[in-house]
Amino acid sequence: MRLGTCLLPESLTLQGAHPKLAYFCSALVAGYYAAVDNPAHACRFWVVSAVFHSIMLRIRVWFREHFLFPRTLRGINREKKMKNYLAGAVVAASVTMGANAAYADCGEVSITEMDWASSAVVTAVAAFLMEQGYGCDVQKVPSSTVPALTSLAETGEPDILTEVWANSTPSYQGLIDEGKLVEVADVLSDGGVEAWWIPAYLAESNPELTTWEGIMANPAAVGGKFHDCPSGWACDIINNNNLKAAGIEGSGLERFQHGSGETLQTSIAAAYADKAPWFGYYWAPTAVLGKYPMVKVEVPGYDAEGHTCNGDVDCANPVFSAYPASKVATAVSSTFAEREPEVVELLNNVSFTNAQMGEVLAWRLDNNASYDEAAVYFLTTYKDVWANWLSDDAKAKLAAVLN
Repeated sequence: MRLGTCLLPESLTLQGAHPKLAYFCSALVAGYYAAVDNPAHACRFWVVSAVFHSIMLRIRVWFREHFLFPRTLRGINREKKMKNYLAGAVVAASVTMGANAAYADCGEVSITEMDWASSAVVTAVAAFLMEQGYGCDVQKVPSSTVPALTSLAETGEPDILTEVWANSTPSYQGLIDEGKLVEVADVLSDGGVEAWWIPAYLAESNPELTTWEGIMANPAAVGGKFHDCPSGWACDIINNNNLKAAGIEGSGLERFQHGSGETLQTSIAAAYADKAPWFGYYWAPTAVLGKYPMVKVEVPGYDAEGHTCNGDVDCANPVFSAYPASKVATAVSSTFAEREPEVVELLNNVSFTNAQMGEVLAWRLDNNASYDEAAVYFLTTYKDVWANWLSDDAKAKLAAVLN
């Protein structure tokens, strides 16, 4: 039996919980959900839902402190953490009030959860609004850009692709031209920034390293490594072709490909902790570039034709080219656009400024929070922003959160 939204992680059940936790809440939860699942009895629980979720909030905090994050929470301001857990309980209470009316409205929806932080936050926010405001049954699909676009081209799924960095993905425009994909919004309204960087302290001590020529003259000064993004990311192919065009073979500089966005992020934090050399790819908006000052390395200017070729794994003649200012979009399959026009209208409006996203990501980093918790932080901090994304019906269903 599930404990429900904002209470325990989705992968945990009462049967799998600690015996004390299961004993304490099994009878209460069983009775509650039995009633809510019966439409005839559901309304009487709307009034008491806030009380119920306040109780469950205390259970959740106890469970997390003892079993999920005992070390992490010691270093976080408890008052601030409780404030955000309370916000989660308010969200959960409002969900219960609208659940029976909402879930008849929308069918199953699949949405990518790309393997980098800003995209995962976008997915968590969009999934919450689709589920609780529009009644969708949302399935998050862990993926990255190239596999997601390949899957959509071949199968028509997933329905929604969040945070596609369009300029770095040559196949993206082709799918739009073929009518398989519909672009619905600039999800990062300011656009994205992609570049090669060194830490600010390294640029201050060795200003010559702010140019590609300076790095090639002394690769050891940057640690002899180029820290690159994981396989499956569009930048994986582009950076590899750029490095080929730049002629790094035998230069003393080696490409080091990280296994995930988290390890790439951690490598910057570790370098800063030791004031060690670091050179590699990163992008904005991110918490990392907000927290750790980095300086762009000057490379040859943007070459549109060359950059397009660089995005192809089989590019015959790579060109050393800077990244353009990036268009960062949300896109949906054409069949989904026809099937769920009201949800597409919502997605048309879901857009974050770089400042908003950077602030949310910095909060997540400082609090070692999950993406869902970062979504709750955004929803409680920026209500005036996302309220304008919603239809009137969705606003009514989410009134308890907005008010």
